[in-house]
Amino acid sequence: MPRVLPLVLMFASLGLFAPRMRAESHNPADYPLRIHIYRRNETTFYHNRQAEEAKGEGRANLFEGSEPKGVDFQFECDTKLQTSSGYETFPAKWKKPGQELVILQPQFGKNGYDTCRLKVMVKDFVYVSRNGNLNSEPVDVFQQWMAKHDYDPVHGKNTPTQTAPAVAKPTDAASPSSSPSSPQSTAPPQ
Repeated sequence: MPRVLPLVLMFASLGLFAPRMRAESHNPADYPLRIHIYRRNETTFYHNRQAEEAKGEGRANLFEGSEPKGVDFQFECDTKLQTSSGYETFPAKWKKPGQELVILQPQFGKNGYDTCRLKVMVKDFVYVSRNGNLNSEPVDVFQQWMAKHDYDPVHGKNTPTQTAPAVAKPTDAASPSSSPSSPQSTAPPQ
């Protein structure tokens, strides 16, 4: 019996020095928010030619309910952090409200997810990408665009609707004063 106690102590001490496991849920239903990641700067750390960790910073829009918010973030992930393609958003939830998010990202070639923690600074504007440039825009202007294009990723409306530009047709082709109005851009911000 005296030999059992040292073995128990040895195994118990190994648990203290083992890397902490991130026991976050991998069920998308547990993540009520959506995040659109525009940009990220990342450094990937390797061990034996295998990616072991990625750290960096970036910018995104967070959708909570129907309210978008811009966020600047720093992250530490076990895998590379993916950016959103088009209007793609990733499931997210608050770990510490207003300070830290946990997001789900799909695993390549598998039917599963990886989690990643983001420390965030919530902004009073949203980010929009136009012509390859990332700009900011007031929340209410972006919400008007969301309503006009039926875009609400939290509620499953993941692709904005496109509306054709309004072009006035002249009623009398012979009338010189009747000309089509110039089309207005309805290209949605990404």
